Amino acid sequence: MFLEALDKILSDHAGGAAIRGLEAGEPQDGVWQALWQAGFADLMRSEAQGGAGLLAREVFPLLECLGRHAVPLPIGQTIMARGLLSEFDAMPGNALVTLATQAQRAADGSLHCLSVPGGQVASHVLLSDGQALLLMDCSVALREPVGDQRSMVAHLHWSDARPVFEQDAGAQALLPIAAALTAALLSGAMQRAFEMALSHCNARVQFGKSIGKFQVIQQQISVMAEHVLAGSIAAESAFQHTGVAPTLMAAAVAKSRASEAGALVAATAHAVHGAMGMTDEFDLSLVTRRLHEWRLQYGSEGVWNALIGEQLLRGKLPVVDFVRGL
Repeated sequence: MFLEALDKILSDHAGGAAIRGLEAGEPQDGVWQALWQAGFADLMRSEAQGGAGLLAREVFPLLECLGRHAVPLPIGQTIMARGLLSEFDAMPGNALVTLATQAQRAADGSLHCLSVPGGQVASHVLLSDGQALLLMDCSVALREPVGDQRSMVAHLHWSDARPVFEQDAGAQALLPIAAALTAALLSGAMQRAFEMALSHCNARVQFGKSIGKFQVIQQQISVMAEHVLAGSIAAESAFQHTGVAPTLMAAAVAKSRASEAGALVAATAHAVHGAMGMTDEFDLSLVTRRLHEWRLQYGSEGVWNALIGEQLLRGKLPVVDFVRGL
């Protein structure tokens, strides 16, 4: 029920033209207002708090759906943030909240968050100071755009670092949640890119037959399918927990494998599409741009592989038993 409703809203308000408008800086009122009014912001809050009380495994396909539609707004972060802030009921329902995992407090008391996804458009950011969760107001922050403007990533700086709200519980959950939700977004975007590539291979005709009948293309599509499935399985595995957040290792494996697959899937999708896949007018570029963006978001596979390797070498379990225990 939730998945069909979400897909319908995104199809109506987050098509290719709408996504390009968001990337160009147009107001995000259309898609975000529609989702907020439909109650999607509070999917993980309890029914007593006016939410749907969904478990992590039930939220996973909804995050994948956001990825399939290549939505650049931090909507998944907002859902997770509102679920984490179980003690806070005063936040406006239409607040667009992102997550920041690289917070630095200077000696003068100022606060700096680096490479915040959606930092250019978010109204609030949820971060950890190492001890507690802090909800900061982005309207009083200095926003410094980073990299491609269409990614909406920004450094955020507060000279007066007074939070809107502070919660003692949940600080350690922030990083694994951020990694797992991004893996889910990658999973959805990879599936969309694969479907577009497969459809193009069946429709594009060269030398009297569809290019999908050529063995070299079939090989590329087969390898692509393997990476899509591996990334999706890894991402879904991080959402099988019953608590507030996945374990750090489960989230690490999910983000690592999905990030690695995302780069390969994007490359193959463009390879089989040829030059037309590189044009701004073709929607494939929206999806693959998100794949590259989300691959780096909250750490690329290199960052997470180092963490996984360190944990494996520190323990005494064989690799197979280590994987089984994730």
